[in-house]
Amino acid sequence: MRYWGIASLTNILPAGPFAVATVAPDTVRTAGFPIDGVDVPALLGRTQPLDVPTAVMVALLVGAAALSLPRFSWQYFGLFTTLVHELGHAFAALLSGRRVSGIRIHRNHAGSARTVGRGVLGTVISGFFGYPTPALVGAVLFWCVLTGYQNVALVAGTVVVALTLLFIRNWFGALVVVISGATSAAIWLYGSPTVQGYTLLVVGVALMVGSVRAFVGVVSVHTSRRRELASSDAYLLYQRTRIPSPIWLLLMAAVIGGSLYFAATTFAMTAA
Repeated sequence: MRYWGIASLTNILPAGPFAVATVAPDTVRTAGFPIDGVDVPALLGRTQPLDVPTAVMVALLVGAAALSLPRFSWQYFGLFTTLVHELGHAFAALLSGRRVSGIRIHRNHAGSARTVGRGVLGTVISGFFGYPTPALVGAVLFWCVLTGYQNVALVAGTVVVALTLLFIRNWFGALVVVISGATSAAIWLYGSPTVQGYTLLVVGVALMVGSVRAFVGVVSVHTSRRRELASSDAYLLYQRTRIPSPIWLLLMAAVIGGSLYFAATTFAMTAA
Protein backbone atom coordinates (compact mmCIF):
# COMPACT_ATOMS: atom_id res chain seq x y z
CA MET A 1 0.00 0.00 0.00
CA ARG A 2 1.61 3.29 -1.07
CA TYR A 3 0.84 6.95 -0.65
CA TRP A 4 2.45 9.95 -2.30
CA GLY A 5 2.18 13.68 -1.82
CA ILE A 6 1.29 15.12 -5.22
CA ALA A 7 -1.51 16.73 -7.28
CA SER A 8 -4.56 18.60 -5.98
CA LEU A 9 -8.11 18.09 -4.80
CA THR A 10 -11.13 18.50 -7.04
CA ASN A 11 -13.99 20.04 -5.08
CA ILE A 12 -16.71 19.57 -7.66
CA LEU A 13 -19.60 17.38 -6.49
CA PRO A 14 -21.84 16.34 -9.37
CA ALA A 15 -25.56 16.66 -8.95
CA GLY A 16 -28.24 15.51 -11.32
CA PRO A 17 -28.59 11.78 -11.81
CA PHE A 18 -27.67 10.88 -8.25
CA ALA A 19 -29.92 13.44 -6.57
CA VAL A 20 -32.66 12.16 -4.27
CA ALA A 21 -35.87 14.17 -3.81
CA THR A 22 -38.91 13.44 -1.66
CA VAL A 23 -42.08 13.53 -3.75
CA ALA A 24 -44.55 12.14 -1.23
CA PRO A 25 -44.52 11.19 2.46
CA ASP A 26 -43.93 7.54 1.63
CA THR A 27 -42.23 7.80 -1.77
CA VAL A 28 -38.64 8.51 -2.74
CA ARG A 29 -37.71 9.32 -6.33
CA THR A 30 -34.16 8.36 -7.24
CA ALA A 31 -32.69 9.17 -10.65
CA GLY A 32 -36.20 9.63 -12.04
CA PHE A 33 -37.58 6.29 -10.82
CA PRO A 34 -40.07 6.19 -7.90
CA ILE A 35 -39.54 3.76 -5.05
CA ASP A 36 -42.96 3.40 -3.44
CA GLY A 37 -43.57 2.43 0.14
CA VAL A 38 -40.24 3.70 1.49
CA ASP A 39 -40.53 5.22 4.96
CA VAL A 40 -37.83 7.90 4.85
CA PRO A 41 -37.79 8.73 8.61
CA ALA A 42 -37.48 5.02 9.39
CA LEU A 43 -34.60 4.71 6.96
CA LEU A 44 -32.69 7.44 8.76
CA GLY A 45 -33.75 6.84 12.36
CA ARG A 46 -32.60 4.61 15.16
CA THR A 47 -33.81 1.02 15.19
CA GLN A 48 -34.23 -1.59 17.88
CA PRO A 49 -30.73 -2.82 18.76
CA LEU A 50 -30.11 -6.30 17.41
CA ASP A 51 -30.17 -8.96 20.11
CA VAL A 52 -27.49 -11.45 19.15
CA PRO A 53 -27.20 -14.67 21.19
CA THR A 54 -23.69 -15.85 21.93
CA ALA A 55 -24.10 -18.96 19.76
CA VAL A 56 -25.20 -16.80 16.82
CA MET A 57 -22.24 -14.48 17.36
CA VAL A 58 -19.89 -17.45 17.20
CA ALA A 59 -21.52 -18.45 13.90
CA LEU A 60 -21.06 -14.89 12.63
CA LEU A 61 -17.39 -15.04 13.56
CA VAL A 62 -17.05 -18.22 11.53
CA GLY A 63 -18.83 -16.57 8.59
CA ALA A 64 -16.64 -13.49 8.82
CA ALA A 65 -13.53 -15.66 8.94
CA ALA A 66 -14.79 -17.43 5.82
CA LEU A 67 -14.77 -14.07 4.04
CA SER A 68 -11.37 -12.93 5.24
CA LEU A 69 -9.21 -16.03 5.54
CA PRO A 70 -9.66 -18.45 2.59
CA ARG A 71 -7.82 -17.36 -0.53
CA PHE A 72 -10.89 -17.77 -2.75
CA SER A 73 -13.15 -15.40 -0.79
CA TRP A 74 -10.32 -13.05 0.18
CA GLN A 75 -9.52 -12.31 -3.45
CA TYR A 76 -12.90 -10.54 -3.57
CA PHE A 77 -13.53 -9.28 -0.03
CA GLY A 78 -9.90 -8.21 0.22
CA LEU A 79 -10.59 -5.60 -2.46
CA PHE A 80 -13.17 -3.98 -0.17
CA THR A 81 -10.68 -4.10 2.69
CA THR A 82 -8.13 -2.38 0.45
CA LEU A 83 -10.70 0.29 -0.39
CA VAL A 84 -11.29 0.93 3.32
CA HIS A 85 -7.52 1.00 3.87
CA GLU A 86 -7.03 3.68 1.22
CA LEU A 87 -10.03 5.66 2.47
CA GLY A 88 -8.34 5.64 5.87
CA HIS A 89 -5.33 7.37 4.31
CA ALA A 90 -7.61 9.82 2.50
CA PHE A 91 -9.76 10.80 5.49
CA ALA A 92 -6.76 11.14 7.75
CA ALA A 93 -5.19 13.41 5.14
CA LEU A 94 -8.29 15.60 4.94
CA LEU A 95 -8.62 15.82 8.73
CA SER A 96 -4.97 16.84 9.02
CA GLY A 97 -5.30 19.63 6.47
CA ARG A 98 -4.00 17.83 3.41
CA ARG A 99 -5.79 17.39 0.08
CA VAL A 100 -6.57 14.17 -1.73
CA SER A 101 -5.89 14.03 -5.45
CA GLY A 102 -6.45 10.40 -6.29
CA ILE A 103 -7.14 6.87 -5.06
CA ARG A 104 -6.35 3.68 -6.97
CA ILE A 105 -7.36 0.08 -6.26
CA HIS A 106 -5.76 -2.79 -8.17
CA ARG A 107 -6.67 -6.43 -8.75
CA ASN A 108 -3.75 -7.68 -6.65
CA HIS A 109 -5.10 -5.79 -3.59
CA ALA A 110 -2.51 -3.05 -3.94
CA GLY A 111 -3.73 0.51 -3.62
CA SER A 112 -2.59 4.09 -3.35
CA ALA A 113 -3.95 7.34 -1.97
CA ARG A 114 -2.23 10.46 -3.30
CA THR A 115 -2.28 13.54 -1.09
CA VAL A 116 -0.68 16.98 -1.09
CA GLY A 117 -0.02 19.43 1.72
CA ARG A 118 2.66 21.12 3.78
CA GLY A 119 4.32 19.86 6.91
CA VAL A 120 5.37 16.46 8.17
CA LEU A 121 2.55 15.94 10.68
CA GLY A 122 -0.18 15.63 8.07
CA THR A 123 1.93 13.18 6.11
CA VAL A 124 2.49 11.08 9.21
CA ILE A 125 -1.17 11.05 10.22
CA SER A 126 -2.39 10.18 6.74
CA GLY A 127 0.34 7.57 6.32
CA PHE A 128 -0.46 5.89 9.63
CA PHE A 129 -4.19 5.34 9.22
CA GLY A 130 -4.14 2.72 6.51
CA TYR A 131 -3.82 -0.69 8.11
CA PRO A 132 -5.73 0.24 11.30
CA THR A 133 -8.74 1.71 9.46
CA PRO A 134 -10.51 -1.55 8.49
CA ALA A 135 -10.40 -2.60 12.16
CA LEU A 136 -11.69 0.81 13.28
CA VAL A 137 -14.51 0.77 10.73
CA GLY A 138 -15.37 -2.82 11.61
CA ALA A 139 -15.59 -1.97 15.31
CA VAL A 140 -17.80 1.05 14.58
CA LEU A 141 -20.14 -1.08 12.44
CA PHE A 142 -20.27 -3.60 15.27
CA TRP A 143 -21.20 -0.87 17.75
CA CYS A 144 -23.80 0.68 15.43
CA VAL A 145 -25.67 -2.61 15.04
CA LEU A 146 -25.65 -3.46 18.74
CA THR A 147 -26.82 0.03 19.75
CA GLY A 148 -29.50 0.57 17.09
CA TYR A 149 -27.65 2.87 14.67
CA GLN A 150 -27.33 0.49 11.74
CA ASN A 151 -29.31 2.83 9.44
CA VAL A 152 -26.86 5.62 10.18
CA ALA A 153 -23.99 3.28 9.36
CA LEU A 154 -25.55 2.25 6.06
CA VAL A 155 -26.36 5.83 5.02
CA ALA A 156 -22.92 7.09 5.98
CA GLY A 157 -21.25 4.19 4.21
CA THR A 158 -23.27 4.72 1.04
CA VAL A 159 -22.52 8.46 0.97
CA VAL A 160 -18.81 7.99 1.65
CA VAL A 161 -18.46 5.34 -1.04
CA ALA A 162 -20.38 7.50 -3.53
CA LEU A 163 -18.13 10.49 -2.83
CA THR A 164 -15.11 8.25 -3.30
CA LEU A 165 -15.91 8.15 -7.01
CA LEU A 166 -14.69 11.75 -7.19
CA PHE A 167 -11.19 10.61 -6.27
CA ILE A 168 -10.87 7.21 -7.96
CA ARG A 169 -8.33 7.35 -10.78
CA ASN A 170 -8.57 3.89 -12.37
CA TRP A 171 -11.40 1.86 -13.87
CA PHE A 172 -10.95 -1.21 -11.69
CA GLY A 173 -11.03 0.94 -8.57
CA ALA A 174 -14.22 2.59 -9.83
CA LEU A 175 -15.77 -0.86 -10.30
CA VAL A 176 -14.94 -1.82 -6.71
CA VAL A 177 -16.44 1.45 -5.45
CA VAL A 178 -19.64 1.12 -7.52
CA ILE A 179 -20.25 -2.46 -6.38
CA SER A 180 -19.61 -1.52 -2.74
CA GLY A 181 -21.89 1.51 -2.89
CA ALA A 182 -24.68 -0.29 -4.74
CA THR A 183 -24.61 -3.15 -2.24
CA SER A 184 -24.76 -0.77 0.72
CA ALA A 185 -27.62 1.24 -0.82
CA ALA A 186 -29.62 -1.90 -1.66
CA ILE A 187 -29.30 -3.24 1.88
CA TRP A 188 -30.31 0.15 3.30
CA LEU A 189 -33.36 0.57 1.04
CA TYR A 190 -34.66 -2.98 0.82
CA GLY A 191 -33.24 -5.04 3.68
CA SER A 192 -35.26 -5.69 6.81
CA PRO A 193 -33.72 -4.44 10.08
CA THR A 194 -32.68 -8.00 10.89
CA VAL A 195 -31.04 -8.53 7.50
CA GLN A 196 -29.31 -5.15 7.76
CA GLY A 197 -28.05 -5.88 11.25
CA TYR A 198 -26.61 -9.30 10.57
CA THR A 199 -25.09 -8.20 7.27
CA LEU A 200 -23.31 -5.30 8.94
CA LEU A 201 -22.13 -7.54 11.76
CA VAL A 202 -20.59 -9.99 9.30
CA VAL A 203 -18.97 -7.17 7.32
CA GLY A 204 -17.74 -5.48 10.50
CA VAL A 205 -16.17 -8.63 11.91
CA ALA A 206 -14.75 -9.54 8.49
CA LEU A 207 -13.12 -6.10 8.28
CA MET A 208 -11.54 -6.61 11.69
CA VAL A 209 -10.27 -10.05 10.70
CA GLY A 210 -9.11 -8.65 7.36
CA SER A 211 -7.26 -5.87 9.14
CA VAL A 212 -5.39 -8.42 11.23
CA ARG A 213 -4.61 -10.47 8.12
CA ALA A 214 -3.28 -7.43 6.24
CA PHE A 215 -1.24 -6.37 9.27
CA VAL A 216 0.34 -9.81 9.55
CA GLY A 217 1.18 -9.47 5.87
CA VAL A 218 2.97 -6.16 6.34
CA VAL A 219 4.87 -7.54 9.33
CA SER A 220 6.07 -10.38 7.10
CA VAL A 221 7.35 -7.77 4.66
CA HIS A 222 9.65 -6.48 7.39
CA THR A 223 10.77 -9.93 8.52
CA SER A 224 10.94 -12.23 5.49
CA ARG A 225 10.00 -10.27 2.35
CA ARG A 226 12.19 -7.23 2.69
CA ARG A 227 12.39 -6.76 -1.07
CA GLU A 228 8.83 -5.42 -0.77
CA LEU A 229 9.64 -2.81 1.89
CA ALA A 230 8.65 0.03 -0.42
CA SER A 231 5.04 -1.19 -0.16
CA SER A 232 4.96 -0.91 3.65
CA ASP A 233 3.32 2.11 5.27
CA ALA A 234 5.56 1.60 8.32
CA TYR A 235 8.67 1.81 6.14
CA LEU A 236 7.40 4.93 4.38
CA LEU A 237 6.73 6.51 7.77
CA TYR A 238 10.27 5.63 8.81
CA GLN A 239 11.61 7.38 5.71
CA ARG A 240 9.71 10.55 6.60
CA THR A 241 10.33 10.62 10.37
CA ARG A 242 13.43 8.44 10.95
CA ILE A 243 11.41 6.69 13.66
CA PRO A 244 12.11 2.95 13.21
CA SER A 245 9.49 0.90 11.38
CA PRO A 246 8.93 -1.49 14.35
CA ILE A 247 7.66 1.45 16.41
CA TRP A 248 5.08 2.27 13.76
CA LEU A 249 4.10 -1.38 13.51
CA LEU A 250 3.59 -1.53 17.28
CA LEU A 251 1.41 1.58 17.19
CA MET A 252 -0.68 0.14 14.35
CA ALA A 253 -1.03 -3.12 16.28
CA ALA A 254 -2.20 -1.15 19.32
CA VAL A 255 -4.96 0.59 17.34
CA ILE A 256 -6.06 -2.68 15.73
CA GLY A 257 -6.02 -4.45 19.10
CA GLY A 258 -7.94 -1.58 20.69
CA SER A 259 -10.60 -1.84 18.00
CA LEU A 260 -11.01 -5.57 18.63
CA TYR A 261 -11.23 -4.94 22.37
CA PHE A 262 -13.85 -2.23 21.85
CA ALA A 263 -15.97 -4.58 19.74
CA ALA A 264 -15.66 -7.40 22.29
CA THR A 265 -16.59 -5.18 25.23
CA THR A 266 -19.52 -3.72 23.29
CA PHE A 267 -20.92 -7.20 22.72
CA ALA A 268 -20.30 -8.17 26.35
CA MET A 269 -22.16 -5.08 27.61
CA THR A 270 -25.14 -5.52 25.29
CA ALA A 271 -25.37 -9.25 25.97
CA ALA A 272 -25.31 -8.78 29.74
